[in-house]
Amino acid sequence: MAAAGSRRAGRSATLCLARAAAAAAFLAAPWAHAQDADAMLDRAGSAARALSYTGTIVYQRGTEVETSRIVHVNDGGDELEKLVNLDGPAREVIRRNGEVRCYYPDVKLVRIEPRTFRNAFPSISPQQKSSLAKYYVARKGATGRIAGLEAQAWNFEPRDGLRYGYEFWTDPATGMLLKARTLNERGEVIEQFAFLDIALGVKLERDAAQPSWPPAPADWQVRQQKSGAAASVDTGWVVGRAPPGFVKIMEGQRGMRDQKRGVVQIVFSDGLVAVSVFIEPRGGAQRRFGRARQGGINQYSVKHDDHVITALGEVPAEAVRLMATSVTRQ
Repeated sequence: MAAAGSRRAGRSATLCLARAAAAAAFLAAPWAHAQDADAMLDRAGSAARALSYTGTIVYQRGTEVETSRIVHVNDGGDELEKLVNLDGPAREVIRRNGEVRCYYPDVKLVRIEPRTFRNAFPSISPQQKSSLAKYYVARKGATGRIAGLEAQAWNFEPRDGLRYGYEFWTDPATGMLLKARTLNERGEVIEQFAFLDIALGVKLERDAAQPSWPPAPADWQVRQQKSGAAASVDTGWVVGRAPPGFVKIMEGQRGMRDQKRGVVQIVFSDGLVAVSVFIEPRGGAQRRFGRARQGGINQYSVKHDDHVITALGEVPAEAVRLMATSVTRQ
């Protein structure tokens, strides 16, 4: 009897230790994933800047599909990037030294814009990394082949119901981001960027990323947007509540000659997505209030005295409702 009791006690102690170890592993797993995910984001951001590479990118959003060719050259720390549309309207984008030049040869137009913190795929900016670290739980996902390379998936699940989720696939050898998906609250893919093919760490000359036209062709229109110009207008309206991490990046008004009839636009972003809030006079047209949805974009409209306030963006419905219903005059 004593021996049997001893065996039972031994089994009980072993079971308790096993449960304790399992509980400790469960509690440690999110932290381990967070540490690994942080390192992954650092590597992905660094790879997009430091490596020279060329490849074909496909962009999908609903039924819309676009392909483009990217060339990124790192010449002794100097970055040059060229993106050329392969289908649809002709467009060539040149990124260099904090400036973006968009060439539209069909209409002979060059648009010059500052490079914002919301970088284009496959880049990951410090602000994007910060938002992912603060407002998402990272979990290691499956492995699979992307652009002919073995890739590792990472799932970023939002900590609240005010933002969408993400899925990133990276190359374990270099850290390069190979595919990025945006997932709605039902886990459906609403937007995706992915390499169809890519050559990493190749030797590229600076000429490979030069524009096909002069910086300002003689017979083209050149339109330049100055950094911060749009954010300098105080419209007199305030968005009282926004999802955590969303900050105002732009505030302006259209139709400034008629202050009473102008449409105000205030834009918020967490570095990953942007949400626009529009305030406009009601007028006599019939308006639809409440919620509306088109693809991954949610919209919420509400009456405010003699104005209509509409918030819309690639976020869950509750996020745009929160923002639209919190707008007040200063």
